[in-house]
Amino acid sequence: MSRMPETADFVIGSDGVRRCWWCGADPLYVLYHDTEWGRPVTDDQRLFEKMCLEGFQAGLSWLTILRKRDAFRSAFRNFDIQRVARFTPNKVEKLLLDAQIVRHRGKIESTINNAKRTMELVDEFGSLASFFWQFEPDDPSVLQRRDQMTANRPESVAMSKELKKRGWSFVGPTTCYSLMQAMGMVNDHLRDCHHWKIVDRARSSFARPG
Repeated sequence: MSRMPETADFVIGSDGVRRCWWCGADPLYVLYHDTEWGRPVTDDQRLFEKMCLEGFQAGLSWLTILRKRDAFRSAFRNFDIQRVARFTPNKVEKLLLDAQIVRHRGKIESTINNAKRTMELVDEFGSLASFFWQFEPDDPSVLQRRDQMTANRPESVAMSKELKKRGWSFVGPTTCYSLMQAMGMVNDHLRDCHHWKIVDRARSSFARPG
Protein backbone atom coordinates (compact mmCIF):
# COMPACT_ATOMS: atom_id res chain seq x y z
CA MET A 1 0.00 0.00 0.00
CA SER A 2 1.42 3.40 -0.96
CA ARG A 3 2.00 6.04 1.66
CA MET A 4 0.75 9.35 0.27
CA PRO A 5 -0.17 12.33 2.42
CA GLU A 6 -2.55 14.56 0.48
CA THR A 7 -0.08 17.42 0.39
CA ALA A 8 2.93 15.31 -0.60
CA ASP A 9 4.79 15.80 -3.87
CA PHE A 10 5.64 12.11 -4.00
CA VAL A 11 4.19 8.71 -3.24
CA ILE A 12 6.41 5.92 -1.94
CA GLY A 13 5.14 2.56 -3.15
CA SER A 14 5.36 -0.78 -1.38
CA ASP A 15 8.42 -1.42 -3.60
CA GLY A 16 10.15 1.55 -1.99
CA VAL A 17 10.21 3.54 -5.25
CA ARG A 18 9.54 7.28 -5.09
CA ARG A 19 7.07 8.44 -7.74
CA CYS A 20 5.22 11.62 -8.69
CA TRP A 21 2.18 12.20 -6.49
CA TRP A 22 -0.40 11.93 -9.27
CA CYS A 23 -0.12 8.20 -9.92
CA GLY A 24 -1.18 7.31 -6.39
CA ALA A 25 -1.46 3.62 -5.60
CA ASP A 26 -3.59 2.38 -8.50
CA PRO A 27 -1.56 -0.35 -10.29
CA LEU A 28 -2.67 0.78 -13.75
CA TYR A 29 -1.73 4.38 -13.04
CA VAL A 30 1.60 3.36 -11.54
CA LEU A 31 2.39 1.23 -14.60
CA TYR A 32 1.56 4.16 -16.90
CA HIS A 33 3.76 6.49 -14.83
CA ASP A 34 6.67 4.04 -14.76
CA THR A 35 6.72 2.74 -18.33
CA GLU A 36 5.00 5.25 -20.60
CA TRP A 37 4.54 8.82 -19.40
CA GLY A 38 7.39 11.02 -20.58
CA ARG A 39 9.07 8.38 -22.75
CA PRO A 40 9.85 9.80 -26.23
CA VAL A 41 7.52 8.60 -28.99
CA THR A 42 7.79 8.93 -32.76
CA ASP A 43 5.38 6.25 -33.99
CA ASP A 44 2.55 8.06 -35.77
CA GLN A 45 -0.15 5.58 -34.76
CA ARG A 46 0.80 5.84 -31.09
CA LEU A 47 0.93 9.63 -31.32
CA PHE A 48 -2.49 9.75 -32.95
CA GLU A 49 -3.86 7.51 -30.21
CA LYS A 50 -2.34 9.68 -27.50
CA MET A 51 -3.80 12.86 -28.96
CA CYS A 52 -7.24 11.29 -29.40
CA LEU A 53 -7.29 9.97 -25.84
CA GLU A 54 -6.16 13.33 -24.49
CA GLY A 55 -9.16 14.82 -26.29
CA PHE A 56 -11.51 12.22 -24.80
CA GLN A 57 -10.06 12.94 -21.36
CA ALA A 58 -11.26 16.56 -21.34
CA GLY A 59 -13.53 16.91 -18.30
CA LEU A 60 -12.64 13.45 -16.98
CA SER A 61 -9.75 11.90 -15.06
CA TRP A 62 -6.89 10.33 -16.97
CA LEU A 63 -7.34 7.16 -14.93
CA THR A 64 -10.85 6.86 -16.37
CA ILE A 65 -9.35 6.94 -19.87
CA LEU A 66 -6.63 4.44 -18.97
CA ARG A 67 -9.25 1.99 -17.72
CA LYS A 68 -11.11 2.33 -21.01
CA ARG A 69 -8.06 2.34 -23.29
CA ASP A 70 -8.42 -1.25 -24.47
CA ALA A 71 -12.05 -0.56 -25.32
CA PHE A 72 -11.04 2.60 -27.19
CA ARG A 73 -8.45 0.65 -29.15
CA SER A 74 -11.04 -1.93 -30.10
CA ALA A 75 -13.63 0.68 -31.06
CA PHE A 76 -11.19 2.76 -33.11
CA ARG A 77 -9.36 -0.08 -34.89
CA ASN A 78 -6.27 0.33 -32.72
CA PHE A 79 -6.19 3.96 -33.88
CA ASP A 80 -5.16 3.03 -37.39
CA ILE A 81 -5.24 6.50 -38.92
CA GLN A 82 -6.46 5.55 -42.38
CA ARG A 83 -9.17 3.21 -41.07
CA VAL A 84 -10.49 5.79 -38.61
CA ALA A 85 -10.54 8.42 -41.35
CA ARG A 86 -12.98 6.21 -43.27
CA PHE A 87 -15.50 5.91 -40.41
CA THR A 88 -19.00 6.80 -41.58
CA PRO A 89 -21.88 8.60 -39.83
CA ASN A 90 -23.42 5.16 -39.31
CA LYS A 91 -20.25 4.10 -37.49
CA VAL A 92 -20.56 7.15 -35.25
CA GLU A 93 -24.05 6.08 -34.25
CA LYS A 94 -22.78 2.61 -33.39
CA LEU A 95 -19.97 4.04 -31.27
CA LEU A 96 -22.49 6.14 -29.36
CA LEU A 97 -24.05 2.88 -28.21
CA ASP A 98 -20.74 1.47 -26.93
CA ALA A 99 -20.86 1.77 -23.14
CA GLN A 100 -17.21 0.73 -22.86
CA ILE A 101 -15.93 4.04 -24.25
CA VAL A 102 -16.76 7.71 -23.63
CA ARG A 103 -19.99 8.20 -25.58
CA HIS A 104 -19.56 11.84 -26.55
CA ARG A 105 -20.64 12.63 -30.11
CA GLY A 106 -18.38 15.64 -30.46
CA LYS A 107 -15.30 13.75 -29.31
CA ILE A 108 -16.06 10.74 -31.52
CA GLU A 109 -16.60 12.92 -34.58
CA SER A 110 -13.46 14.87 -33.68
CA THR A 111 -11.41 11.66 -33.69
CA ILE A 112 -12.57 10.88 -37.22
CA ASN A 113 -11.96 14.44 -38.38
CA ASN A 114 -8.51 14.51 -36.80
CA ALA A 115 -7.60 11.25 -38.55
CA LYS A 116 -8.29 12.95 -41.87
CA ARG A 117 -6.29 15.99 -40.83
CA THR A 118 -3.45 13.69 -39.70
CA MET A 119 -3.22 12.24 -43.19
CA GLU A 120 -2.84 15.77 -44.54
CA LEU A 121 -0.03 16.49 -42.08
CA VAL A 122 1.75 13.28 -43.04
CA ASP A 123 1.58 14.29 -46.70
CA GLU A 124 3.10 17.68 -45.85
CA PHE A 125 5.64 16.83 -43.14
CA GLY A 126 6.39 13.18 -43.86
CA SER A 127 5.04 12.05 -40.50
CA LEU A 128 2.86 13.21 -37.66
CA ALA A 129 5.92 12.92 -35.42
CA SER A 130 7.85 15.44 -37.52
CA PHE A 131 5.03 17.92 -37.12
CA PHE A 132 4.63 17.44 -33.36
CA TRP A 133 8.31 17.42 -32.43
CA GLN A 134 8.93 20.84 -33.98
CA PHE A 135 7.15 22.24 -30.93
CA GLU A 136 9.62 20.79 -28.41
CA PRO A 137 10.64 23.58 -26.00
CA ASP A 138 14.21 24.85 -26.30
CA ASP A 139 14.38 25.32 -22.53
CA PRO A 140 12.55 22.40 -20.89
CA SER A 141 11.88 23.08 -17.23
CA VAL A 142 12.89 20.83 -14.35
CA LEU A 143 10.14 20.57 -11.79
CA GLN A 144 11.00 20.30 -8.11
CA ARG A 145 7.47 20.47 -6.68
CA ARG A 146 3.96 19.65 -7.86
CA ASP A 147 2.89 23.31 -7.68
CA GLN A 148 5.44 24.13 -10.38
CA MET A 149 3.61 22.03 -12.97
CA THR A 150 1.63 24.17 -15.40
CA ALA A 151 -1.40 23.38 -17.56
CA ASN A 152 0.26 24.67 -20.73
CA ARG A 153 3.31 26.42 -22.15
CA PRO A 154 3.83 28.85 -25.03
CA GLU A 155 4.80 25.88 -27.20
CA SER A 156 1.53 24.06 -26.52
CA VAL A 157 -0.39 27.26 -27.26
CA ALA A 158 1.46 27.48 -30.58
CA MET A 159 0.77 23.80 -31.35
CA SER A 160 -2.91 24.24 -30.55
CA LYS A 161 -3.18 27.31 -32.73
CA GLU A 162 -1.50 25.59 -35.67
CA LEU A 163 -3.63 22.44 -35.36
CA LYS A 164 -6.85 24.44 -35.17
CA LYS A 165 -5.79 26.42 -38.23
CA ARG A 166 -5.44 23.09 -40.02
CA GLY A 167 -8.94 21.99 -39.04
CA TRP A 168 -8.26 19.85 -35.95
CA SER A 169 -10.70 19.91 -33.03
CA PHE A 170 -10.50 19.19 -29.28
CA VAL A 171 -6.87 20.34 -29.35
CA GLY A 172 -6.75 23.22 -26.89
CA PRO A 173 -3.43 24.35 -25.32
CA THR A 174 -3.96 22.18 -22.21
CA THR A 175 -4.71 19.09 -24.30
CA CYS A 176 -1.63 19.79 -26.42
CA TYR A 177 0.54 20.19 -23.35
CA SER A 178 -0.76 16.92 -21.92
CA LEU A 179 0.29 15.30 -25.19
CA MET A 180 3.73 16.92 -24.94
CA GLN A 181 4.14 15.49 -21.45
CA ALA A 182 2.90 12.04 -22.45
CA MET A 183 5.03 11.72 -25.60
CA GLY A 184 8.26 12.80 -23.92
CA MET A 185 8.57 16.22 -25.51
CA VAL A 186 9.13 17.46 -21.96
CA ASN A 187 10.18 15.60 -18.81
CA ASP A 188 7.63 16.65 -16.21
CA HIS A 189 8.40 13.94 -13.70
CA LEU A 190 9.42 15.76 -10.55
CA ARG A 191 13.21 15.95 -10.23
CA ASP A 192 13.33 13.62 -7.23
CA CYS A 193 10.99 11.06 -8.77
CA HIS A 194 12.82 7.80 -9.44
CA HIS A 195 11.82 7.96 -13.11
CA TRP A 196 13.07 11.48 -13.82
CA LYS A 197 16.59 10.21 -14.54
CA ILE A 198 15.28 7.33 -16.64
CA VAL A 199 13.25 9.68 -18.82
CA ASP A 200 16.10 12.22 -18.95
CA ARG A 201 18.47 9.57 -20.29
CA ALA A 202 15.85 8.41 -22.81
CA ARG A 203 15.38 11.96 -24.05
CA SER A 204 19.12 12.59 -24.22
CA SER A 205 19.71 9.59 -26.51
CA PHE A 206 16.53 10.08 -28.51
CA ALA A 207 16.83 10.90 -32.23
CA ARG A 208 14.31 13.61 -33.01
CA PRO A 209 12.42 13.14 -36.27
CA GLY A 210 13.35 15.41 -39.12
